[in-house]
This record gives sequence, structure tokens and C-alpha cells, in this order.
Amino acid sequence: MYNCQPEAKSINLKSNNNQTETNKNNYMKKIRLILMSALVLTLAACKSEPVRVACVGNSITYGHGIQDRLNDAYPGVLGAMLGDKYEVRNFGVSGSTMMTGTDKPYMNEQAYKDALEFCPDIVTIKLGTNDSKPYNWEESRHFKQDLKILIESFGNLPSKPEIWLCLPVPAMGGAWNINDSVIFNGVIPYIKEVAQEEDLPVIDLYTPFQGKREYFPDTIHPNEDGEKLIAEIIFDRIFAKKTIRNR
Repeated sequence: MYNCQPEAKSINLKSNNNQTETNKNNYMKKIRLILMSALVLTLAACKSEPVRVACVGNSITYGHGIQDRLNDAYPGVLGAMLGDKYEVRNFGVSGSTMMTGTDKPYMNEQAYKDALEFCPDIVTIKLGTNDSKPYNWEESRHFKQDLKILIESFGNLPSKPEIWLCLPVPAMGGAWNINDSVIFNGVIPYIKEVAQEEDLPVIDLYTPFQGKREYFPDTIHPNEDGEKLIAEIIFDRIFAKKTIRNR
């Protein structure tokens, strides 16, 4: 008699062993593929796009009177301080105002449209100095409403940016019809009220510059040292903890 059963078992075992080995190899290939995919995704995350920072403002943001404004106006200084993990862009427009019924509304400017298209992750808004001019401040009843419209336009972006409201620096004189009393007693209270109503943080650029006339050669626009101080204040207020955490 042929002893087929053991042989059959032996054949089956070999077959099963081969099948098991094949399954094991396929399984290991899948594991390697999963690990490689995870590695690729991790590397991609490490090389993610920089955090986009939009500096919205007037001539002080733009860098009026600064010889190398791209590097020495406060957005440029801030970008250098933050490094390549951040992309800081200057969307300042000289003479621009917060209120739409005035002589040069920021929201009518191309820079405003460019700032929205930039789709920033962080926005600093520094407007109000030019609104203090007598013929502009006649529209003061619209200041808060127009500021809220500006805030909302950025808040509705897909990037859902952090929005920071900057108090204007003091005016050291009345050049260009700018009125420091209006800035202190009118513009700043309005900005603070909107910040409270919209639950937004404020960066005080007024107090640190009080009595520091040496930073303002023309009484209105900071020099390079003044622009550097603005960048340092913004950095300390927004980014100091972020950059330490990301190291």
C-alpha cells in the first residue's frame, strides 16, 4: 500500500510553508511601503511653506524716508529677525487711511488686494495716523465700522490668519496736518474698542515712542533706528514664544 497520507501532508506542509513565506514577504513589502510613505510625508512636512506675515499700514509701514526701505523699514527688519521659516511682506501705502470716506482709503489701494491674495497666516494692521488730519477726521464716526470691515476681509480668508491691531506711533509735530491729539484721544481709543469687541490682540507702538523725538527726523516718520524698534516690539509681542517653540 502506498502511504499517501503522510506524503500528502508533507506536500501540503511545504505548500503551506511556501504560501506562508510568500504572504510574509508580501506583508513585509507592504510594511516597507507604508514606512516609506510615512517618511516622505514627514520630510514634506519638514519642508512646509513658510508662515506668511502681511504688514498692512501707511507710510511708516512702507518706509517713507528710509534709504533701503525693503530691508530697513520694519517689515524688512522683522523678516530678517524671523528667518526663513517666515515670509514677511510689506503692504504699506504712503498717505493711506483707515476710513473709506477720506482722501486715500487703504481699502481702495492695490496693496490691499495684494495683501488679501497673499493669503497670510498673520496680519498686522497699522493705520490711523493719516485719519487724524482735520479733513479726514470729519469722517471719524465711520472709523470703527471701516476697521471692522478690514478685519473681516482678512478673517474670511482660507488661511484664517491671526490679526493684530497696532496702535499708531505718536506724532512729534504737525507736519502733513497730522494731529497727535486726535491720534491719542480719538484713533487709539477706537482701535482699542474694536480690539475688545472683536477679541483681537493689540500691539502698543505709541507708548514706547513717547518723548523719543530723536527717532523722528521729520516729526512723523521713524528713521532706521525707529523702524528697528517697531520691528522689535512686534517681534516680542507676537513671535518671541513662537520662534523659541519652533527651534
